[in-house]
Amino acid sequence: MTVSNADGAGEGGPRAAPLRPKRIEPVPVSTLLERAEARLLNDGTGSSTTVTGTTLRAHEVVTGDLFAALPGSRVHGAEFVTEALTAGASAILTDDAGAAQLPPAAWELPVLVHHDPRAVLGTVAASVYGDPSHRLSVLGVTGTSGKTTTAYLIESGLRAEGLRTGLIGTIEIRVAGQRVPSAFTTPEAPDLQAMLAAMAEEGVTHVVMEVSSHALALGRVDGTHFAVGAFTNLSQDHLDFHRDMADYFAAKSLLFDGRAATEIVVLDTEWGRKLLRPETVTVTGEPGGEAAWWAGERSLTEAGQQSFTVHGPEEWAVPVLLPLPGAFNVTNALLAAAVLAEVGVTGAAVAEGLSAVDVPGRMERVDAGQSFTAVIDYAHKPAALAVVLESLRQRSTHRVITVLGCGGDRDVGKRTVMGEVAARGSDLLIVTDDNPRSEDPAEIRAAVMAGARGVTGADVTGLDAAEALEIADRRQAIDEAVRRARAGDVVLVAGKGHETGQEIDGVVYPFVDRLQLQTALTTRLECPSD
Repeated sequence: MTVSNADGAGEGGPRAAPLRPKRIEPVPVSTLLERAEARLLNDGTGSSTTVTGTTLRAHEVVTGDLFAALPGSRVHGAEFVTEALTAGASAILTDDAGAAQLPPAAWELPVLVHHDPRAVLGTVAASVYGDPSHRLSVLGVTGTSGKTTTAYLIESGLRAEGLRTGLIGTIEIRVAGQRVPSAFTTPEAPDLQAMLAAMAEEGVTHVVMEVSSHALALGRVDGTHFAVGAFTNLSQDHLDFHRDMADYFAAKSLLFDGRAATEIVVLDTEWGRKLLRPETVTVTGEPGGEAAWWAGERSLTEAGQQSFTVHGPEEWAVPVLLPLPGAFNVTNALLAAAVLAEVGVTGAAVAEGLSAVDVPGRMERVDAGQSFTAVIDYAHKPAALAVVLESLRQRSTHRVITVLGCGGDRDVGKRTVMGEVAARGSDLLIVTDDNPRSEDPAEIRAAVMAGARGVTGADVTGLDAAEALEIADRRQAIDEAVRRARAGDVVLVAGKGHETGQEIDGVVYPFVDRLQLQTALTTRLECPSD
């Protein structure tokens, strides 16, 4: 497996070059023309030219690549064709507008023209890398919340069965145990197909993939065959990209358009029920719900695990000890169990995998020996934050102190809602910065504070919502939350979870909530206040 670095100029700094297989069988341009239903612009070059890779980033082109020059929101990829040619591109895929901008040197290569090249790029990339998803069991998970946790639960169960696994998701990419940083929840189509081919080459048999709405809407997973497609839930998010909730759902539902051999859906939202077909495998986290997969009565062990029985078809019943708190994680575990059973994993391996899972930044406890509970979580959507706060409230009769911010250049409409949800579920809310990106962080905080202050005192458990604090510096906000915590309280630092940086005005500064929370806890223990 090859992992190298590439210059990421213009894309937010250096980034890891995508994985590629070591051995690639050259593919004739004529094959790609047929698969893409494109036309060859310059027949004189001959369609017998072969391709051994593909990318849509000129600075990542290697000799023999097909360079996809796609139209963009600001510039057309055709502007980078000269760079791609210099790097050794052997063919070009573009649209008519791109073809009109090609430099003279490009006419010496085969140019494939399609009216919507992005729509066929997934199919082309799959062809270049030998349709790797047909050599793997690809298990896709989509939904607003729970994708990452469910993916980790599935992968843990696969490993417990002794299978060689791959993982593609928000936090990381793993290939047979080797970790690779993840730039996107779901990589671009050329990167994804190359990655799947590299995984197959490494002997991976099962790949668990988080499938985002962006990936489905932008065709990143086109050309990928899924053994299983799984749906968690849907709630407000990404409305900076999607027109409305209906458009958001339409994107998610593309995973269930026939590209997955088996479809598994959680029924507990109206959106999940809309995906139902006669052959759909159903899951519910609701007590007494009617679904193929459901949980027996759950209880909490002294070690903090959730104990319950996973029930499934044909009297499938497996006792489970889940280390993750919250009813929503029971639902995630049920969905994972259904996926695992579908690909032949035994009940014993399911139980072992679910009990051994570790999900970075998801309800992750940080313990320095303090007398209260401290947790970080990625919750950055209203519904996700609500269930996290509900779960923490159920585990403690003391106060819940929440540190929260919202990201810039993202769904503006959810900021006020996030403040309201946080105020309703917390005794003390400290509003701070998340990733302001290019926006004025003060304006983002103001929107969150407006939501918090809109909650009346009667709606808040404990302190009046008007006492919510605003501390711009995230480090200081975490320190203040720890300083104010008393024995038995819960401190939640929400929104960034596993992230290792804070983006401010185009610059990503190192920042890890877990490390900062650990530092604050240690400092308090070493230097207790009066």
